[in-house]
Amino acid sequence: MTISEALTVDQAIDRMERLQAALPPADGVAVFNRMYLRVTGLVRERLGAGYFADPAGMAELDALFAARYLDAVEADGDGRRPASCWRPLFDLRSQPGIHPLQFALAGMNAHIEHDLPLSVLDTCRLLGHRPEDVRADYHRINDLLAQVESEVREELLPGAEALRAAGPLLHVLGVWSIDRARDAAWATVEALWELRHAPAVEDAVAVALSRSVGMTSRALLTPME
Repeated sequence: MTISEALTVDQAIDRMERLQAALPPADGVAVFNRMYLRVTGLVRERLGAGYFADPAGMAELDALFAARYLDAVEADGDGRRPASCWRPLFDLRSQPGIHPLQFALAGMNAHIEHDLPLSVLDTCRLLGHRPEDVRADYHRINDLLAQVESEVREELLPGAEALRAAGPLLHVLGVWSIDRARDAAWATVEALWELRHAPAVEDAVAVALSRSVGMTSRALLTPME
């Protein structure tokens, strides 16, 4: 998959802020977008704070990462089909009976398990790096993702009384773990890097990955009512 537009981190945040202002708060894409804005804002704060070993490289990665999500937004807005991994979120964004946390995690699933490894590979090609060169900063970005995911789970899960009756919701949410997702994403980086000299095979694996990730997102978006 190619990125249709090169962005800076500031431009990505500007586009997400404009999208947030235009969407109803309960819209499934708006729920994920609000969460992702927090992540990208944290990355921007850390870029000048000595958090990353290679701030310029991580700015490039973060912008490429955001662009894949924004490409899905643009495709949907133009009446085109987003990548398979994103389709469940866009198709079910207004479906009754889906808890907001389900939308947030379905978006994270698509973005971490599909978009993140491909963005790492894009960054390596662009900057002449190998995956191992960016591994430490990759984990630092994932720490920020995990921080926001934990905060959003706490904010969006029902209160204690309702939680006792929320067995089906907890069962669905148990389908996905950010720790497993980031481990799987790095395994994808390593596998696709080994296929870089066989582009047809690499592309076929990336397409299959998008479809597989989309299946998990659809399971995460099982209506609770």
